[in-house]
Order: sequence, then structure tokens, then C-alpha cells
Amino acid sequence: MENRLKYGFAFKKKYGQNFLSDKNLLSAIVRDAGVERGTNVLEIGTGAGDLTRALCERAKFVLSYEIDKTLKPIIEESLSSYRNVEVVFQDFSKEDLKEIEKKLGKYRVVANLPYYLTTPLLMRFVEESESCEGLCVMVQEEVAERMCAKSGTPEYGALTSAIARRGEAKIVRKVPRELFFPQPQVDSAVVTVDFSGGFEVKSPACFRAAVRCAFQNRRKTLENNLMGSFSLTREQAKELLRLAEIPEGVRGEVLTPQEIGKLSDLIFIRNLP
Repeated sequence: MENRLKYGFAFKKKYGQNFLSDKNLLSAIVRDAGVERGTNVLEIGTGAGDLTRALCERAKFVLSYEIDKTLKPIIEESLSSYRNVEVVFQDFSKEDLKEIEKKLGKYRVVANLPYYLTTPLLMRFVEESESCEGLCVMVQEEVAERMCAKSGTPEYGALTSAIARRGEAKIVRKVPRELFFPQPQVDSAVVTVDFSGGFEVKSPACFRAAVRCAFQNRRKTLENNLMGSFSLTREQAKELLRLAEIPEGVRGEVLTPQEIGKLSDLIFIRNLP
């Protein structure tokens, strides 16, 4: 980050900027992501370009988004020797994902995500992407545990179930806060999500509704949540649980993502949302 001083760059808290520069760690993240010579990569958060350079060394093409335009001279200097990269200085959350996917074709996402944007960005790829093959993201350790949690645990929730529908999430390495600059107040972890797995549902919209229902009030039983979410009588809620082969009296957080998927299919068939 010597060029940071050269160009008078100042970190901006509003963007959640915490940069990594450890070359061995950056190379390991690229390997974790499964990036190969024929891989197109979408990076969110170019930062100073350190991870971008590591990606360019292995990828076919890297499309990187950076919201902070004051980083432009630093990034241009950092990436000046690479011809397989394009940096777009825009807010990725406001970009048209379909247009990006037309440009990239099959691709993988690699990103050191700002903590304040982690969940909405993850959900965007889970719910909207059509040609993304997988994610490799640096996130807050607490979020990483939620992404990979098992049903019935305190960490398990809507994010876990949504990701599981598309693929398998794994924590592949822990990253202590001391490796970032400026240093955040929490540790991080690298999580990969392989989109080649997952399971099918009749309606992604109904699955999302079933997930919201299951986790909207952890103190209530799933039966009561079904009544509130879909305006069912108690008998109708009991019948739905019976058809889904879910015991009465359970709470939503004990259901596996696949069981929520089965419930969502019944909701779709009965046209309940």
C-alpha cells in the first residue's frame, strides 16, 4: 500500500474499507475460489488492487467493481501490467446483474465484502444469478458461521437456508483481524459456495416465503407461523404440516433447508402466498 501514501488516499468508514496485502493469503484465496486459466471472475471491491492482481495471474478475465473513485490512480498503477482486467468505478449494488452476466458468461465471484453489504450482496447472487458457478467471499466470521450452519443451531437461519437451495457453503480458512488495514474489530473467514449442488423447488418465490415464515418468530411454533404468514386456520396449518411430514409442535429453525423446500412446494401447489 505504498502507493496509498503517494496519492494521499484516506480510508472511508462509510465504505467499510479494510484492505488485505499479504501475498500468500491472497494467492490462497484465489486457489480457494477455484480460479483457473479459463475462469472469468467478478470481483466486488477492487480496493487497492492487491487481490485483483492475484486473480489476474490465474484468471482468463477479471471484471472488478469499486465504488470509491478516489482509488482510481492507485488501482491504475497497481494493475498497469495486466490486460485481462476491467475495473468499473460504480456501486455494484445498483448495476444490472443480467447485463453483467451477458458479458461474462460463466463466472465465479471473488470478493472481500464490506461487512455492511454482505447479506444483501450474497442474497442477490443466490436469488438472481443465472450463470454464476460459485462464490468465494471474505466475510465477518459470525456471518460465515451463519452461512454454513446446521439446522437447530443458534447460527442457523434464513441466510443458511437460502444459500443451501443453490449450493454448499464451506468455511475454508479463518483470517485474523490483524491481517487487515485498517484493523477491524472482528475476525473474518473465507467462505466458498459451490452452485453446482443445491436442490430444486417448484417456486423460488414460495421458497423465500416459506423461509420467512419458518424464521420470522423463533419463539412460536411453525404451525402458528404458518397461520400468521398465510392466513390459515389452525386445521389448515396442521394439514399442511401433515402433508409435508413435519411433526406438530416443531419450530421452524429445526427444519433442514430441504424440508423447508418440501413445505414451499406444497405452498405453491395450494397457491397460498
